[in-house]
Amino acid sequence: MFDRDFIVLELANILAGPTTTMAFAELGARVIKLENPHTGGDATRGWKLTSEARDTDISGYFTCANWGKESLACDFATDAGRAVVHALAARADIVVVSFKPGDEFKLGLDYATLAALNPRLIYGQITAYGADDPRPGFDAILQAEAGFTYLNGEADGGPTKMPVALIDLLLAHQLKQGLLLALLKRERTGQGSLVTTSLIEAGVASLANQATNYLVGGVVPRRMGSEHPNIVPYGSILACADGREVVIAAATERQYRELVRAIDLPALAEDPAYATAQQRVARRDELLRAIRARAAELDGAELARRLEAAKVPYGFVNDMAAVFAQPGAQRLLLEAEQDGRRLRGVRSLAIGGDAAPRATPAAPPHFDQHREAILRDFLGLPPMEIARLTAAGAFGPSPA
Repeated sequence: MFDRDFIVLELANILAGPTTTMAFAELGARVIKLENPHTGGDATRGWKLTSEARDTDISGYFTCANWGKESLACDFATDAGRAVVHALAARADIVVVSFKPGDEFKLGLDYATLAALNPRLIYGQITAYGADDPRPGFDAILQAEAGFTYLNGEADGGPTKMPVALIDLLLAHQLKQGLLLALLKRERTGQGSLVTTSLIEAGVASLANQATNYLVGGVVPRRMGSEHPNIVPYGSILACADGREVVIAAATERQYRELVRAIDLPALAEDPAYATAQQRVARRDELLRAIRARAAELDGAELARRLEAAKVPYGFVNDMAAVFAQPGAQRLLLEAEQDGRRLRGVRSLAIGGDAAPRATPAAPPHFDQHREAILRDFLGLPPMEIARLTAAGAFGPSPA
């Protein structure tokens, strides 16, 4: 969809911003990641499991959001560093920033300043709570404040954070949509745009039926494990005789009736006490008790065979190894050789077709790996100018 002349600047780190920009790399754009020289770059470079190699700055976490990018160390707090960013922004199509509100003005990297250099620039701005709230944003906190932690967990247990940075990922999806809309606007008008979103807004906008169950029904949703507040059985986990666990999703009247018949409980299909979805919700515990007791008498493969024959949606509870044994997961794999190691990752875009052909991005970059390619080849700076910028601290502390 894009070519290497389409330039995206990333002035962000951790997950929300990098996930947003990696999508453009997957679509063929040139993505330049500007990293803080005083910290060794993106914080996730150092977020390693104990099983990971120590002699590399590319961690498993960093790998999840940084394929297909070029890295340049750049100190935004120096005049020389800002000059480099301004030169890049003047040639960019999109810039994504995640500064603490107000810092973009202090650094001279706000939308108005960069748009004056490049009126076609699209500026994507990420905050935690909006432009008027300076609090920093961490996913674990935003999951709690957006309601997800309260809702997640077993009914008799405590609140539980999701095991991925859910709010960061939701924001990335929201921001990608906004940036693509801004590109459509630019095609029509020739003008760039400011696109903003926040972690709290992305989280609340994604509460879906849990939010409207409260807003319409007046009921504060409670923790229900994997159960669904409006449908039974849906999301229910059935433990089988051989220890395998199967999730079922009988979302329609037909699926409910076929489910209970498939597991030899035909009376439940005709019982007027369970005739409607609302009645089944009211009798959730007794209905699930009967279904779970019967499932516990069947092996997982046998239960799956019956459900498939009855066209009742189901799936096994997979660990990560089982996840990546599936064809759908295999299609998303990224692989590369780097420093004598095999590096693997997952695409952020689960789309295909000729409307948005995906590129095969290069492996995630080492810190400051592409300084020469960006300064000399892209910006066309002569050696003396690069030396001057280096001495002025544009790329970190000047060598002694």
